[in-house]
Amino acid sequence: METVTLQDYKTSEKSWWCPGCGDFGVLAALQKTLVKLGIPPHRVAIVAGIGCSGKMGNYINSYNIHVVHGRTLPSALGVKLANRDLLVIAAGGDGDGFAIGMNHFVHAVRRNIGVKYIVMDNHIYGLTKGQNSPTSDQGQKVKAAPFGNVESPVRPLSLALTAGATYVAQGFSSNQAQLARLIEGAIAHPGFAFVNVLSPCVTYNKINTYDFYKQMLYDLDADKDYLPDSRGRAISAVLEREELVTGLIYHDPGSVAYEDALPGFSQEPLAGRDITLGEAEFEELLASYR
Repeated sequence: METVTLQDYKTSEKSWWCPGCGDFGVLAALQKTLVKLGIPPHRVAIVAGIGCSGKMGNYINSYNIHVVHGRTLPSALGVKLANRDLLVIAAGGDGDGFAIGMNHFVHAVRRNIGVKYIVMDNHIYGLTKGQNSPTSDQGQKVKAAPFGNVESPVRPLSLALTAGATYVAQGFSSNQAQLARLIEGAIAHPGFAFVNVLSPCVTYNKINTYDFYKQMLYDLDADKDYLPDSRGRAISAVLEREELVTGLIYHDPGSVAYEDALPGFSQEPLAGRDITLGEAEFEELLASYR
């Protein structure tokens, strides 16, 4: 294990987030986890989406790709397959992940490629000044829906579980200790790991606040009778409490990552291989098309 300090993972970028934003807690938990595990910055790639949470990569000193709206996961999957030695972390919000990026989320889950997906779920579109997002509660009033949101919300945990996710957890941005443990478990997990984080927007969402979550959340980690080894039990647990739970929800200990299951896929990262063709090899390849 290399000696890594918190300073190694900090950048000089000035924070863009509003004071009190829940994303600060997510950033701190992620940085502390990377330091604890002794992972050097050059072994980490952050792929960030559009939205307030998309600034995450700017505040972590590592490889960082800021992609277009909704394309966080396919970009992250491509990075992981090109260089399987990298720890690839996709970071985005509920709008980026569960609106335009919904189809990518479902397919990333079922493929089980070893990307770690951290979603900062604030139940609002913060970047565009407070419209309803896919996870906004029914009836929630915002400027764009003054009479209340008429749509049913996306349930990220239920969606991930029914799509076949092998690691599902939910944290709360003000509980950094638990969140760091969940992220550490996600990093250790072989395959796709999904960590949804309830990350309050203090500027535009006056319903799903810190006080609201402190009163409403149920900690599955503290429930001695709950074991996260059954998909059916996990689905029941999140449905019964309308997904207002935290902790490790489901973990498949038999998970095999896509890149380890794919026949003929090289253990040597593709990014490190010499793909130069010699003249004879090039002529042979060319001849095969004649």
